[in-house]
Amino acid sequence: MADEIINRVAQSKLVVIDLEDYYPQGKRIQFDIKDWLFEGFVLKEKDFRHYVAEHDWSQYQNQYVALMCSTDAIIPAWAYMLITIALATYSKKTIIGDLSALETSIYQDIINGLDFSSYQDKPIIIKGCSNKPVPENAYIFLAEKLKPIAKSIMYGEACSSVPLFKKKK
Repeated sequence: MADEIINRVAQSKLVVIDLEDYYPQGKRIQFDIKDWLFEGFVLKEKDFRHYVAEHDWSQYQNQYVALMCSTDAIIPAWAYMLITIALATYSKKTIIGDLSALETSIYQDIINGLDFSSYQDKPIIIKGCSNKPVPENAYIFLAEKLKPIAKSIMYGEACSSVPLFKKKK
């Protein structure tokens, strides 16, 4: 009988976590408030409140929104809060920052909501390559959550992983 090929990775207790599997659907939008400022720099409260009241927020239904100002204007916290309150009925999530910060915040929420009990004392590989925009911070968040419970943590693919942590006996 010919030598049978055995997939030892499939037979091992090794657990692969692919953060791409948790990538949530939904459009990501960057909302720049500069056009609502006088000459792009001065926030006039009455005008700003008018823009917020008259804007069609329903267009952001089930979207992720990053609020920002592309000018060097000093924006008071209440202005972003006012927009967020208007968006709260429609958006999935709203933050102050760019799209990268938005993606990081989305993944932080996801990872904080995961149940890690099934990974207790198991060797873990955090899959590294992804086709979706998984932020680098997500890998750090995941590693922090896994360290207290995992037997070991590696990064990459089963055939070429980089060891990161091994619990001492």
